[in-house]
Amino acid sequence: MGSYRAPILDLNLLPDPPFLLTPKIEPKIEPKIEPDEPAISPPFFPPPNPNPNPSLDVSDPDSTIPDEASIYSDFLRVSQLFFRLRPDLAPSVADPPPLPLPPPTTPSSSSSAALAVPPPPATPSPSASALVDPSAKPRKTPRSAEMVRVASMTPRDGLYFRAVTRRTRATYEALRLLLMRLDEREDTTLWGFGRRNRADLKAAALMGDRGMWLNRDRRIIGPIPGVHVGDLFFFRMELCVIGLHGMVQAGIDYVPATRTRGGQPIATSIIVSGGYEDDEDGGDVLVYTGHGGKEKNNHRPAFDQKLEGGNLALERSMYYGIEVRVIRGFKYERSPSGRVYVYDGLYRIHDFWLAVGKSGFNVFKYKLVRIPNQPEMGSSILRFAEAMKLDPVKARPLGGFMSFDISDRKENFPVLLFNDIDDDRTPMLFEYTVRPVYPPIMVQQYCGGCDCVGGCTEKQCGCAERNGGEFAYDSSGILIRGRPLVVECGRFCRCPLSCPNRVSQKGVRHRLEVFRSRETGWGVRSLDVIRAGEFICEFTGVILTRQQAEIVAMNGDSLVYPDRFPQRWVELGDVSQVLPDFGWQSSALVTVPSAPDFSIDVSTMRNVACYFSHSSNPNIMVQFVLFDHYDSSYPHVMLFALENVLPLTELSLDYGNGDGGDGWTVKSEVISEGE
Repeated sequence: MGSYRAPILDLNLLPDPPFLLTPKIEPKIEPKIEPDEPAISPPFFPPPNPNPNPSLDVSDPDSTIPDEASIYSDFLRVSQLFFRLRPDLAPSVADPPPLPLPPPTTPSSSSSAALAVPPPPATPSPSASALVDPSAKPRKTPRSAEMVRVASMTPRDGLYFRAVTRRTRATYEALRLLLMRLDEREDTTLWGFGRRNRADLKAAALMGDRGMWLNRDRRIIGPIPGVHVGDLFFFRMELCVIGLHGMVQAGIDYVPATRTRGGQPIATSIIVSGGYEDDEDGGDVLVYTGHGGKEKNNHRPAFDQKLEGGNLALERSMYYGIEVRVIRGFKYERSPSGRVYVYDGLYRIHDFWLAVGKSGFNVFKYKLVRIPNQPEMGSSILRFAEAMKLDPVKARPLGGFMSFDISDRKENFPVLLFNDIDDDRTPMLFEYTVRPVYPPIMVQQYCGGCDCVGGCTEKQCGCAERNGGEFAYDSSGILIRGRPLVVECGRFCRCPLSCPNRVSQKGVRHRLEVFRSRETGWGVRSLDVIRAGEFICEFTGVILTRQQAEIVAMNGDSLVYPDRFPQRWVELGDVSQVLPDFGWQSSALVTVPSAPDFSIDVSTMRNVACYFSHSSNPNIMVQFVLFDHYDSSYPHVMLFALENVLPLTELSLDYGNGDGGDGWTVKSEVISEGE
């Protein structure tokens, strides 16, 4: 969770009016799989909620806005129809849904900072008319009013919650890509969704029906366990799924007054995305404009703002000294949504006032100051990475560059070499090769390839048939899910180079930098945002048979054994928790390779992949690919991203363990074994 530790604050000790108790989250013990449980069930997710609708309460005016609510509630309705058609996939319904909470009371508007907050209304007694009608539109369970703060967390707790968050995000992105693939095939009509091109909402709705949204049982003040400063997201719904920001579209997330025992609305997070012309973003100091005052589909204020809802919640958070999470949104052309959202840490509200905005209407402004001793803001890293791509020397005027392209123009983008620690120039001493060097007599299973002259389609392409009857990538070249083996169209195929089934053979797609690290020796980072499932590079060198490797290893040369890489590809695109029929064991994945029976000698020839650091919790995985031959014993070792990666984040790979050793026999100056 970074170097910052939130102070322990007992909200019961706050001045009048009385406030809600804020207990500490107790560390969770990682559940163990019992012997009679199937091995495919991951130990990360809690058991399904007895209520089949534990997601966003679309009927709550504080949860969303009307236009998003209508779309989202429609997806929830049709998802229920899907579970009626497939009751074997539906969660258990042991208990009836809870009674709905009373509607929130709108505080009185005011232009002064001093407020008289009304007490919470009395909860009406339950009656038969208050019960949910099974034939009515599904009503989602409201978010809990219990407010908690993470006071302390052990390293084990941090690893556990991080694993839960990563797995949930990976499931969301895999489900979104799968729904888009089904949309392209016009198969979503079988699900009752129809073709509406909002896979982000559909994926969130399905995960909500399976009880897989995180942090819905408590409203967390401060940092979210498992979410780090600098984490980036491509969709607003993903923020809702992990509990970082609970509003579908509103910029201020808060606990309404009707859901706190003290009758005080409290803000938990805000999103700064340039939606208001009066915002002033200085990084560590932010002047944030309250919400409201705008007509629908109009970004300019049309009337005065009122001190109610999220505006009042921000003022109350300032009064009690409660910090808020800040997420910044930017336009980003490589994002599937056109935007990227970055969590920038915790801020405190130091002042607020009513002012006349640029459009001539009264707006509320809040001055937020970032709490010190936190990791660097992800938004600052994004801006620095963009400056690096334009002019690396100007961005780093103090020097440290040893080469502006160690690939010598062999890659699509220059590969920088940066060392501001010592004079080590090891990466410049080897011949750079973008392709592995195969001995002429090693690979013999060639074929004529596909005969798709006008372009490949999944139903007609012979390579797609060898790939299980489908392409492994979407239209953007993203690997939809990991496989035992991916078959691409290659040099013997008659399809054009623009074929969607040609991705990894085209070389690197990102600007990479080899850098010197005090923790891991040599490492690699990207200047671009990398999406989960994107191709990074190929692991190259001189390919040796097992017998040749035994002889070469006696000389102490650097060897890498592909058969020792763990099968991390099963984590990419895994939607078995939501749709068991779409697991990697499905009939569509029929091509299973034999174990790779070769090693890669990088003692004389190598590429940038040789400098990826080792980690048992990596962000990069190995995917075997064939495109120039069909001998599954000698596949290409391709590297793909396991998760979304912020620029200048070190790329790590799990090299695995073998023969009781480290999993590789590479010298320490070539590949560093650092976490």
